[in-house]
Amino acid sequence: MDGSEQHIDKKPRISMSSESTNPSQESKKDNLFTSVGEQAQNIDDNAVRQTGIADAEGHPVQEVESLCMNCHKNGTTRMLLTRIPYFREIIIMSFECPHCGFKNSEIQPAAQIAEKGSRYVFKVEDKKDFNRQVVKSETATVKFHELDIEIPPKRGQLINVEGILQEMITDLESDQQERKKLHPELYEQIGNVITKINSYLNAEPGTLPLTVSIDDPAGNSWIEYIPGEASHKWAMYEYTRTPEQNVYLGLISADEFAQHQQEVAKNSKQQPSTEKPTTSTSNNPKSTGFLSDATDIENFENEVQTFAATCSSCYKPCETHMKSVNIPHFKDVILMSTVCDHCGYKSNEVKTGGEIPAKGRKITLKVNDPEDLKRDILKSESCGMHIPELNLDLTPGTLGGRFTTIEGLLTQVSQELNNRVFSQTSDSMDDETKQRWAEFFAKLQSAIDGKIGFTIVMEDPIAASYIQNVYAPDKDPNMTIEEFERTFEQNEDLGLNDIKTD
Repeated sequence: MDGSEQHIDKKPRISMSSESTNPSQESKKDNLFTSVGEQAQNIDDNAVRQTGIADAEGHPVQEVESLCMNCHKNGTTRMLLTRIPYFREIIIMSFECPHCGFKNSEIQPAAQIAEKGSRYVFKVEDKKDFNRQVVKSETATVKFHELDIEIPPKRGQLINVEGILQEMITDLESDQQERKKLHPELYEQIGNVITKINSYLNAEPGTLPLTVSIDDPAGNSWIEYIPGEASHKWAMYEYTRTPEQNVYLGLISADEFAQHQQEVAKNSKQQPSTEKPTTSTSNNPKSTGFLSDATDIENFENEVQTFAATCSSCYKPCETHMKSVNIPHFKDVILMSTVCDHCGYKSNEVKTGGEIPAKGRKITLKVNDPEDLKRDILKSESCGMHIPELNLDLTPGTLGGRFTTIEGLLTQVSQELNNRVFSQTSDSMDDETKQRWAEFFAKLQSAIDGKIGFTIVMEDPIAASYIQNVYAPDKDPNMTIEEFERTFEQNEDLGLNDIKTD
């Protein structure tokens, strides 16, 4: 039969009833099997309605009729597309069913998945800190360290720290009466946990501080930051996602990950070939064409090397560019840059060579001349930086490894804070917090312009950071360099405690 004469969707159906089929009923049955495109075209353009309500920035609240998953009747979903101050755009959704009374609220990130995962750490030191705002995406894990409680990923929420703990208490208390009858021991244990949580919420003596951390591989979660507060209260870390996390987020499929693992295992088992590889299949580094100024022979210290690599995000082939740079009176460092043309992943790193020294290093520089802003500065990933005059603290891992000038580093800090943490277009913040941000950025800009002096304190446990000494080889009168013994926690973070030298 010619497919053009009769479509498979219109094939006559065989009735299982002995009675004749009503043509009108047959027509209704056909309507149930229309294509997705036809059903989408039948949706009324006015299905999404404006409620007339708006947030502080004027974003309208919209509502749409949707199916209740509890009673399978139609309820109403209200949506607000808004922006969280110092964070990003989100969608707040609230559903209510008038038939069964079922209610549900959640948030969805309106931004794309970040290039790296993020982890926020916040210390609750007094009762008002429980009001700190939290954005918890559906991929985030929340942990309260002193309580030894971890909340696995579930629905997204716009909430505060107290709200998370109150929800936890509500969930634990929901089945307590049944546990008391069936499992009295478990009833007492859960009751002790609820009592302990309440003692922290009431800020009873001997309870605080309470450390809360949010780990989100998608980078879409956040804990509110207040400018000018103590550096130990709030910290944010970025990390490269593991392959398992990329599969969990749907960035790559499980089959692609398994295939990549098989290829790695296969390549590791293969013996090195004695034949010279051809130019087209060679993975050796290639030059970008830079030649020495004195001779036509390639100078590996001046040229940029290019390596064939695999993207850590999508596992497709990409290229990594590497350049070795000698820093006078310090050591050789390697600048590495990776760009994936397939998924857009970018990475810039600065690596230092050599063994890890026995002690860490602390560098303090007083910047009192605009010319000091031109000094070269190398900040490794393990280095923390503090500028007391600006109330600026960069925890280890922030900004990654950077080799630039002091002016360039401060400019990068300003850009990162404006793009990732703070938004001047957000009007929903209170006036006091907005004024504190304005004062911070004004002071930071004055430092970048060389109008005010400040002090840079860099503390690196592996002594891999550096600030240029313009008086070298003589001692710099404005800079002091001190060595210090690493703590057990620092050695643990570096993996040195597990190294056996016997």
